[in-house]
Amino acid sequence: MITALRFLILIPSLGPLIYYCLAFYAGVDYFRRLRKLPPVDRSFTPPVSILKPVRGMDHEGDENFASFCRLDYTDYEILFAVADASDPVIPVIEKLQTNYPKKAIRLIVGVEQLGITRKTNSLVRLVREAKHELLVINDSDVRVEEDYLRDVVAPFADPNVGCVTAFFRGMTEGGFAADVDAVGVPTDSAANTLVARTFGSMDFALGWTMATTKTRLAEIGGFESLVNHHSDDFALGNEIFKRGYRIELTRKPVWMVFPRETLRDFLQHELRWSILLRNLRPAGYAAMSMTFGLPWALLVALVAPSYSIALSYFAAYLVLRLAVAWSIGVWGLGDPVVRRKIWLVPVRDALNFCVYLASFFSNTVRWRGIPYHVRGRSFVPLAGPLSGINEHIEKPGK
Repeated sequence: MITALRFLILIPSLGPLIYYCLAFYAGVDYFRRLRKLPPVDRSFTPPVSILKPVRGMDHEGDENFASFCRLDYTDYEILFAVADASDPVIPVIEKLQTNYPKKAIRLIVGVEQLGITRKTNSLVRLVREAKHELLVINDSDVRVEEDYLRDVVAPFADPNVGCVTAFFRGMTEGGFAADVDAVGVPTDSAANTLVARTFGSMDFALGWTMATTKTRLAEIGGFESLVNHHSDDFALGNEIFKRGYRIELTRKPVWMVFPRETLRDFLQHELRWSILLRNLRPAGYAAMSMTFGLPWALLVALVAPSYSIALSYFAAYLVLRLAVAWSIGVWGLGDPVVRRKIWLVPVRDALNFCVYLASFFSNTVRWRGIPYHVRGRSFVPLAGPLSGINEHIEKPGK
C-alpha cells in the first residue's frame, strides 16, 4: 500500500521538472532566434491610433502617459477615454495636452454603457473615434521606450498577422509585496506563453499591449461583441486567432510600473486573476497543477523512501526553476527586479500555489471596487447598474 502511494506521488512529481525543462528550452530558443533577426524595417510606418481606456490614477501614471508622447514615430494619435466626468485622471491628461501641444492627444469623457465591462465599453467608443486603421491598446500602468511603435507595427507587414502583443519587465520602488508581484509574470506567465508558442500555438493576447487593425476587429464583431467578457486581452487574441490569423510578440518588452502595495493587496488581485483564468480555461487551469514544483517537492519529501531522493528532487526543482527565471526574466527580458530579487521566485511559487487552491472556492471578484460573479468568459454584476457613464462629452486635443 505504501509502495503504491509512493509511486502515485513520485511518478507525477516528474511533471513539474519536465515542464521546467520545456520552459527553459522554449525561452532560450525564442530569445536566441530573436537576437538573430535583422533590424526592424524603419520604412514601414503606417499611422497608428493609441487607445487608452483609463480610470483613476495609477502609480506614476503621468510619466507613463508622457512616455507615449516621446515616441520616435511620425504619424500617431493618442486617445484617452474616461467614463466619469469627475475622475481625477482628467486634469493629468489635460496637463499632458498642454505639455505636448504638437501631439494629437484627445480626451473623451463619458462612454455609452453597452455591457458589463467598463474598460470594453470605453474601447468601443475609442475605436469609433480613432482616425487610423492600426490600433494599439494598453493600460495606464504601462511605460514605453521611444522605439515602441516601430516594434509594435513591424509584424503587421505580414498580412497573416492579426494581433501583436508584448511581455513586460517590471519597475518598482521596492517593498516586499511589490517585488513579489513584479517577479511573477517575467518568470512564470512569460514561460507559460513561450511553451504554448513553441509546442502548440499562441491563441491569446496579453493586456500590456494589444495591437490589431479595424478590419480584423470588425471580423470578430468589434469590441461590441466583448462588452460582457472579463478578460478582453484573452478574448481579443483568441477570437482573432480563430479566424486564422497569427498572434505575434513584440521584440522588446514594455515596462510595467508597480506601486507599493501590501501583501493582502497582492493576494487579492492574484486571486481575482486566478478565478478569471479558471473560468476561461477550466481544463488548462487544472493542468497547471503540474507546473508547481514547490508543493510537489514537499509531497516528495513526505513519501520518498530516503532523504537523498527528497533532497535530490528539491535541488532539481530549485535549479530548474531558477534556470527558467534567469533565462527568460533576466537574459531574455532584461528584467531588473528579477535580476536583483531572483531569490523571491520560490516565495512567489509558494504564494501562487496558495492562490491556486483558493481560486477553486469562489466565483466572485471585485474589479475597480465593483463586485462581479464570473461565469465562463462573462461577468455578471452583483451590484446595481453602473451610473454616470452615458455622457458623450469630448475634449479635443490641442
